[in-house]
Amino acid sequence: MRRALLIGFSCFVAITCFAQKQWSSKYVKVGKNGALIYPPDEEGNTIPDFSKVGYGAGMRYIPFVQVVKTIQAADSNSQSVIQAAIDVVAKLPLNKKGFRGAILLKAGVYNIPGTIRINASGIVLRGEGEDTKLIAVGKGQRNLISVSGKGELKEIAETRRRINESYVPVGAKSFRLSSTEGLEVGDSIVVFRPGTAKWIHDLQMDQIEMRDTSVKQWQTKEYDLHFERIITRIEKNKVYIDNPIVMAMEEQYGGGEIYRYSFEGRLNNVGIESLYCESAFTTDIDEDHGWNAVHLNRIENGWIRNITAKYFGYSCVNLGPQTRNITVDSCRYLEPKSQITGSRRYSFNNDGQLNLASNCFASEGRHDYVTGARVCGPNVFYNCRSENAKADIGPHHRWAVGTLYDNIVTDGEINIQDRGNWGTGHGWAGVNQVIWNCTAAKAAIQNPWVSGVNYVIGLKAKRYEGRLKGRPQAAWEGGSEAQLVPMSLYKAQVAAKSK
Repeated sequence: MRRALLIGFSCFVAITCFAQKQWSSKYVKVGKNGALIYPPDEEGNTIPDFSKVGYGAGMRYIPFVQVVKTIQAADSNSQSVIQAAIDVVAKLPLNKKGFRGAILLKAGVYNIPGTIRINASGIVLRGEGEDTKLIAVGKGQRNLISVSGKGELKEIAETRRRINESYVPVGAKSFRLSSTEGLEVGDSIVVFRPGTAKWIHDLQMDQIEMRDTSVKQWQTKEYDLHFERIITRIEKNKVYIDNPIVMAMEEQYGGGEIYRYSFEGRLNNVGIESLYCESAFTTDIDEDHGWNAVHLNRIENGWIRNITAKYFGYSCVNLGPQTRNITVDSCRYLEPKSQITGSRRYSFNNDGQLNLASNCFASEGRHDYVTGARVCGPNVFYNCRSENAKADIGPHHRWAVGTLYDNIVTDGEINIQDRGNWGTGHGWAGVNQVIWNCTAAKAAIQNPWVSGVNYVIGLKAKRYEGRLKGRPQAAWEGGSEAQLVPMSLYKAQVAAKSK
């Protein structure tokens, strides 16, 4: 009996100690049945909902598309064989699910002297894993695989409406308009936030220290931000949208507007999967060879999964500014060949919006999980790892908005800061970035002077002030505790969405 009591007491102590090691953020609480509660700040701002990023607005599974054409590697030059197959499939009709079919590249070595191009919707290019080897042979910086539509996002005339609120906080999914006449549920809209001289001045981005004539002060029109959203409900003059505001709409900085848009040449439902991609090279600092393994632009609802890229100078996957709802999953970037300096080794680069990179790995990159200039979120990097990093992870320059870095592990740095006159005047790299349960060697996380903050929750890293002194420092929450609950904000948000 005594032994049983001792065992029971020991179990109770163990459970109690384990529970004491758990902690939760003041910004995100887990309620009943897994519901997430987001306590607002004094202005109503909350951590945004990132659950609808990636293919199909956060679909749980990427579809399996049936093979309609199978090809074998040619003796010396397989580019024409693959391109001919793509061109044939591009002429097939789209099925009810929006696909033409998959092209299967059987195991073998495919020498590619140029670029494989997909310019039609509904095509999946699939290999048989690492046994299907695409080699970027010969010289020339280029994309091995390029997926791109045509045209540009265009505003539909006479659809612009003023946001009739003095302040729309981060995290909001509704706001009032001057009028909802002519708008319907399901409309694709842009939520527009202007770049104004007052905003740039208060952000001190018209005062970047001049290093040489290449440094440029921020200009107003360059900082107009266009966030793509869909109307989900209309109540009188109030509209509801599918994805949250990730940068506050502030009357003092020009407020905000919405407008309907079209993008006629944009592709959708394109996938690249299960391929080994390699670039030829001559030396470790050779730069006259394959640059991006996979490059996407002017496409929505696509995916890249199970891709290995070796020796490429810039990236495994590079998502352009006109991509949205792209999933990059279980991809690897290995042993890049280039000089170790600027504009190289951006292992997984995202300049689009509503995109997800998950379960990826990078080795010897510089900026492994990175966004560029004026990137309109939400975007997510989840459960990714970096080894032998040559620079930092995070928003790289010029105001990326609303990115979640969730369970990222690196032996390099994670930084969000005023980069000052680096490059041609990068300045403030990002705002409303969320660092959740990550690990790094060191980190500098600053808050911009105005228009938002950056959240640091459960980051295990040596803290330092950053490149430029005197900038507001972000508040760090936790870091040494054993288990943050939820362990993954992204996964918890996805789970909560399905309830």
